[in-house]
Amino acid sequence: MTENIQEIISVKLAQAIANPLFPDVDSKLRAGRHIGTELLDQHSFLMDFQTEMDQFYRRYNVELIRAPEGFFYLRPKATTLIARSVLTEIEMLVGKVLCYLYLSPERLAQQGIFSTQEVYDELLNLADENKLLKTINHRSSGSDLDRQKLAEKVRSALNRLRRLGMIYTVGEQNSNKFTISEAVFRFGAEVRSGDDPLQAQLRLIRDGEAANLESLQQEKSAVKNEEIYETDEQEQGEE
Repeated sequence: MTENIQEIISVKLAQAIANPLFPDVDSKLRAGRHIGTELLDQHSFLMDFQTEMDQFYRRYNVELIRAPEGFFYLRPKATTLIARSVLTEIEMLVGKVLCYLYLSPERLAQQGIFSTQEVYDELLNLADENKLLKTINHRSSGSDLDRQKLAEKVRSALNRLRRLGMIYTVGEQNSNKFTISEAVFRFGAEVRSGDDPLQAQLRLIRDGEAANLESLQQEKSAVKNEEIYETDEQEQGEE
């Protein structure tokens, strides 16, 4: 009986599945979560069973990826059996701003803690405000109402990126303070190209097409043609 089981599943994969951490790690990855060293136990689990877990997920037509920065995530193939929903343009742009802030001197000066307002202010400082408002409303006139809608979209984007393990709340659950995870390098393709990281990320943000999914897929990087996604079930349950 044992020999028959081993023909289907390796001993080490069986050990991984039997591990008490498996349900938590599996549910997080399927929900689009990025698992870095902030989640020490889960990250250690994936370090120990990376090969076996990758083989497990390939049956669902997804790959378990360990990024150069060390965090893990699932990368779906076109034929994936795990439901997904790709991030919006504004969510991707906010992600790029987070990556920029992660690389900036302000991160050390502020002990790595940022606020929702700081992200919004930095977005307006780095990107063209008119283009941002047009992203929210094609008929935007630059009114206070349009700016209010943009601020709401930024808050919504941060909430979604929090669910994906890009940022971690500091203090109370509803606090607008957070730290930024290395997982934001999913938004920093050109950072890995050899150019100055901060300047490379700044170019991406200031580019009028920086938040466009098509342009992101054209970037020459280790993450070319990847999709940052969250499962439909998770999105509907949280929003």
